[in-house]
Amino acid sequence: MTSQGGETILVVDDVPENIATLVAILGDDYRVTFATNGADALRAAQAQPQPSLILLDVMMPDMDGYDVCRRLKADLRTLNIPVIFLTAQDDVRNEEVGLRLGAVDYLHKPCHPAIVLQRVRIHLALHNQNLALETRVQERTRELEETRVEIIRRLGRAGEYRDNETGMHVIRMSLYCNRLALAAKVPKAQADLLQLAAPMHDIGKIGIPDNILLKPGKLTDEERRVMQRHAEIGAEIIGVHDGDLLILARNIALTHHERWDGMGYPQGLAGEAIPFEGRIAAICDVYDALTSARPYKKAWSFDAAINHIVLESGKAFDPALVTLFVTMISECTEIRQRYCDPSDAAEASLRTSP
Repeated sequence: MTSQGGETILVVDDVPENIATLVAILGDDYRVTFATNGADALRAAQAQPQPSLILLDVMMPDMDGYDVCRRLKADLRTLNIPVIFLTAQDDVRNEEVGLRLGAVDYLHKPCHPAIVLQRVRIHLALHNQNLALETRVQERTRELEETRVEIIRRLGRAGEYRDNETGMHVIRMSLYCNRLALAAKVPKAQADLLQLAAPMHDIGKIGIPDNILLKPGKLTDEERRVMQRHAEIGAEIIGVHDGDLLILARNIALTHHERWDGMGYPQGLAGEAIPFEGRIAAICDVYDALTSARPYKKAWSFDAAINHIVLESGKAFDPALVTLFVTMISECTEIRQRYCDPSDAAEASLRTSP
């Protein structure tokens, strides 16, 4: 439910009277959307149009405001939305917790209309100024960024050359990741960043011996354990950094072999505990690997590959992302044909199921 106005404000509170009060305060100037629990709040934050700011109650059943904020800031789709906590508590330690989680301010209940309006205006203005400043900084550092990105891209292709001499896999896979992220309503800037980070997903192959990486036959259990180390090796090579690009690259390298059912590696993460970027990369990596010739297999047909992805929905892959991926298969086919491997078998092999 919403009240019409200008920019969108999401109010999250389990007490309807509190929501009604904030709608009355903000409704003349803003479009007010509201949710009464944490799960609905997360869905509302991802909906289009996204809220420009979130007023979030701390004390709620099932999922409290701190947990909601933590999840918002861990999600590519919502991490940049300013959060102001609402609380009836006076303990400054609670405010410290919220601010560490990424909130920009606290409002104390009962909310005074003038204070609410002023705080909302201030933080919306700061947010918009930050976006404008970020745009200017990006323009001034574009050349340096392009150089850095090209180095990362080349390093990703260097890792891929270990078992694919064209290095085209990382280009296709990164383009698939970008398109799937956009289909999942990830903001374009974050989807583009994901495309730049994805080529590093298999950089850990640099640390895998050739006799295992290039083995044409089935791996032994011990060889498979060595092969699986490439995820952790990749994360170690990329390292821990503050920059968004390398954070994404490390997350993807470490988690693109995790499974939705928790049976993946190296950490055995399950469901939404797997970073969103890792879940996207998992689908795109497997799809391109299946439709590519490798020393140990022929290329699968497009239909066989997508059928496998669908069959693994809810097991290996995030079911919501699988549903989106199926809708973009024609676009993936075009990317595959544009960036094909010259060493692949003839197109006939791609049309033949394994």
